[in-house]
Amino acid sequence: MKAAGELGYRPNALAQGLISRRTHLVAVIMSSLTMLHYPEVLAELSHRLTERDLRMLLFSLEAESDVDGVLEQVWRHSVDGVICAAHLTDSQVEQFIAHRVPLVLYNRLSGRAPATSVACDSVAGQRELVERLLAAGHRRFAVVAGPADSYVGEERRRAALARLGEAGIATVPERRGDFSYASGGEAMIALMAEAKQLDAVVCVNDLMAIGAIDAARERFGLRIPDDLSVVGFDGTDPAGWNSYRLCSIRQPVRRMTQAAVDMLLERVEDARIPPERRLFSGQFMEGQSARLA
Repeated sequence: MKAAGELGYRPNALAQGLISRRTHLVAVIMSSLTMLHYPEVLAELSHRLTERDLRMLLFSLEAESDVDGVLEQVWRHSVDGVICAAHLTDSQVEQFIAHRVPLVLYNRLSGRAPATSVACDSVAGQRELVERLLAAGHRRFAVVAGPADSYVGEERRRAALARLGEAGIATVPERRGDFSYASGGEAMIALMAEAKQLDAVVCVNDLMAIGAIDAARERFGLRIPDDLSVVGFDGTDPAGWNSYRLCSIRQPVRRMTQAAVDMLLERVEDARIPPERRLFSGQFMEGQSARLA
């Protein structure tokens, strides 16, 4: 140890990887929209991996449909495993199996191809929000959805429309945003021009809900929630700001990221462990942005 100190020797991680066949690198595939509007997920994943002496190799996507463009890069880096917070097709999941790279899907489920996944129950959460609005007497609804290629956004959109359909509300005006504050405001303006009068607006994430609230107040002079109820989803920090206090569903991010890392490392150590799914319930945040029963 004295000689090592005198020589300034440091272990070479790449050389160790050649011997152990482990790089101690975990690839995280995530859309730029998720990182921008829900940074807690990335921060928690980084923290969990660092605790296990692993390094995160981040691959950012402009859209979830761009996954094909990064997979070749993932294979070239010989990562120990991958946590993917973007939608994968069955053929893409099968590529992970073929390359023998353990995979955990974050906040989404696989199709027919088997894949380990951890997710918040968006369907149950979205239905609960709509259920509470219906119970309070709301009948004229609108939906602010996310990009069409967003797995989570579409899951929430379909869940809201399905519950409204069950209540006999078949015609629901919709507008899409990109999960940003600005797009929520633009969607609100377009919806008011189309529907003229609304009781409730269901937004599939918090930032679009905040944008919709500001547009409703400033552009149309509406009082929230007296004149219009607005709900979001995710439970991000801005949702709790005094000016908004959104009614929302909070995702248990810490528990989900811990589960994702644990499940991945179990499969890095033992590739024979079969795929499994862990579904977490979201927590209802009552807030003050909606009239609820």
